[in-house]
Amino acid sequence: MIQYKAILSVIGFLLILVGGFMMLGIPFSIYYGDDDIFALVISGVSTSIIGAITFLLTREKDREIRKREGYIVVFLGWFAMSLFGAIPFVVHGSIPSYTDAFFETMSGFTTTGASILNDIESLPHGLLFWRSITQWLGGMGIIVLSLAILPILGIGGMQLFVAEVPGPTKDKIHPRVKETAKRLWGIYFILTFLETVLLLFGGMNLFDAINHSFTTMATGGFSTKQNSIAAFESAYIDYVITIFMFLAGMNFSVHYYLLHAKFNVLKKNEEFRTYTLFIIITSVIIAISLITSSYNDFEKSFRDSLFQVVSIVTTTGYVTADYESWGNFYQLLFFLLLFVGGCAGSTGGGIKVVRHLLLIKNSLLELRRLIHPRAVIPVRFNGSSIGQDIVSNILAFFLFYLGIFIFGTLVMSLIGLDFPSALGSVATSLGNVGPAIGSVGPVYNFSHIPDFGKWFLSFLMLLGRLELFTILIIFSSAFWKK
Repeated sequence: MIQYKAILSVIGFLLILVGGFMMLGIPFSIYYGDDDIFALVISGVSTSIIGAITFLLTREKDREIRKREGYIVVFLGWFAMSLFGAIPFVVHGSIPSYTDAFFETMSGFTTTGASILNDIESLPHGLLFWRSITQWLGGMGIIVLSLAILPILGIGGMQLFVAEVPGPTKDKIHPRVKETAKRLWGIYFILTFLETVLLLFGGMNLFDAINHSFTTMATGGFSTKQNSIAAFESAYIDYVITIFMFLAGMNFSVHYYLLHAKFNVLKKNEEFRTYTLFIIITSVIIAISLITSSYNDFEKSFRDSLFQVVSIVTTTGYVTADYESWGNFYQLLFFLLLFVGGCAGSTGGGIKVVRHLLLIKNSLLELRRLIHPRAVIPVRFNGSSIGQDIVSNILAFFLFYLGIFIFGTLVMSLIGLDFPSALGSVATSLGNVGPAIGSVGPVYNFSHIPDFGKWFLSFLMLLGRLELFTILIIFSSAFWKK
């Protein structure tokens, strides 16, 4: 029997938090003299009131969220946050279409970074700040944030952690989920604060520095500028953001161990080594190609190639250059990078490096198993054997991911997008990246997508952010059987 009261109770609590966060942009609205204060207050207060009523009417002490309830809470929680999170844009009128506002908000919470805005600078500062907060909350996961508080309210949260935390493995840096959530968010906050300070040194004003730190650490890519990071025309800012995009794409448990001076974790962690080498090698190859073709400045070619590669691999989605203008080879290469993803346990989206690594290892070992059919040859990762259940899970993930990508491309083609744009829009939405190729490339946006396409891509964003299984399992008949 599914405990619907438990589900509504947690969703109500999430809406209280969302409503409170909506109003954090009001000080910026007052400082800059913008006209969005009413929209933020009305939206924030009404969202919190609805959440409070829902929570109080369904609250019961000492309630443990079970596995099925956990999956439903995570799915409905993220959907409800996006539904209510879109309200300030509609009330203010800066995004009058609710479909567009929902798309922008879902893109924020899922840290996709795909936007329908054609003039970002025209948005008032309070709404811009709320837009960035959606990504900062979605990056580490607002439900993970809630796990630090829910036990106080008598609601257990282990199943919520399992359902929301991305990656094939759940690295718990403390035996208690509550303490794990606190440590993850503590590291997240420290890195966000550090980046803000460094960006201030680079000449950004406080508002831009905070917003870009929020969306960098979330690997979200929302910028306060229409031209993204290219608008600042600063090598220093490019390198600072590149470094923090790279850090955000790392497993946050690695950050935890580094903060405790356990530096040998970098040497032992195969995923981190693969992630680092892949970025370096790919960036160097592109830089050399650019310097021998169109670029005359070696430093600029290296910086642009490194920035774009890190941005796409970590699924952040910032841009400092139009990689499509570099040629067809680069267009194809960056399209393929949409399928890489950051490390498991990072704020990055995508397939994740560890899945690619284990799939390659298993494929190579299969050749040895064919030669020695009686030998037991397990896949090893970080010095330990990986169970066949994990390998099977990864194989199933790749199959589902490919099938959804093909189906999504067909859907987007049917509603009128050209082939490259259909491929790009689905790949970037499912991978939570942002820019892609075609009419949704780095210098374009998603405003031209038909309304049905925006709702469909919004679903793909959520599907990708929750790593497929959390949502797909809800649509299976077995899930609803007693």
